[in-house]
This record gives sequence, C-alpha cells and structure tokens, in this order.
Amino acid sequence: MKILAIKTSGDHTSVCVILNDEINSFSMTHDRKERPDWNLFLTNIGHKRTFSLKDIDLFAYANSQDSYTATRTVASYLKGIAVALSKPLMAVAEEDNKNFEADIVAKIAKKNFLAVDKNCEQFDPNNANPLYKQESTFKKLDE
Repeated sequence: MKILAIKTSGDHTSVCVILNDEINSFSMTHDRKERPDWNLFLTNIGHKRTFSLKDIDLFAYANSQDSYTATRTVASYLKGIAVALSKPLMAVAEEDNKNFEADIVAKIAKKNFLAVDKNCEQFDPNNANPLYKQESTFKKLDE
C-alpha cells in the first residue's frame, strides 16, 4: 500500500510517503506566513524518482488544531489531488503529542484504512474536511 501524508502547524511542515514497507519523510521549519513549497517537499521524499502521485493509494493529512490556515491549505491541496486522481483522502485527528509528524499520520491512516470498507464515505475527499474543537470566532471589520 502507498500512502502520502502531510502534517503542518503553520511554522513546521512534514511530509511522508509509505511505499509498501519503505517509509520516507521530510520535515522543515519555516516562517509562519511562508507557505511550503510542495515540490520541494515531494522531491525530498522521492516524488518522480520512486513514485508518482497517481501511484498513491491513500492521501492523508493531520487535522491540526495549531493553525487554522495551514490545516485548511493542506486539506485543500490534498483534496484537489485526491479528486483529480479519484483517490481516497483521510483527515487524521492530531494527537496531543509534540512529536506528531507526517510519518505518524501515514501510519494511523494506513491502519484505519485497512480496518474498514474501502468504499466507506469517510474516505471520500468531499468529506475529508478539517474539524475544530471550538468554533472559530471572527471580528467584523465594521464594528
């Protein structure tokens, strides 16, 4: 099974690919407002050398509570790829663990995917939306 997973918290991003029994990961710290260069991350885990995106069986991302914008960006990025390739997508609830990286996301996603019916709605990219423990509050500019 081949899985691509991403975890970002706004100022730290990690990417992992599981290719059957091989696990390749890459992580990097960056400025909070700086968006990760996905080509750089994917190249560092072997994209176009050892796998292509169409080879991936499951895409997954960490449903991180640390950064609303970063999580939405990753969800949108992977949702676009999953829909274009007709592949499943999973949002993995982030555990309260400082060492929660993309490799853990990929392992949890693999375990959960293998444990249920592959046609289950929970893997439909349209249903893989970030969930937050509390509602976001927005300040209106005119007030």
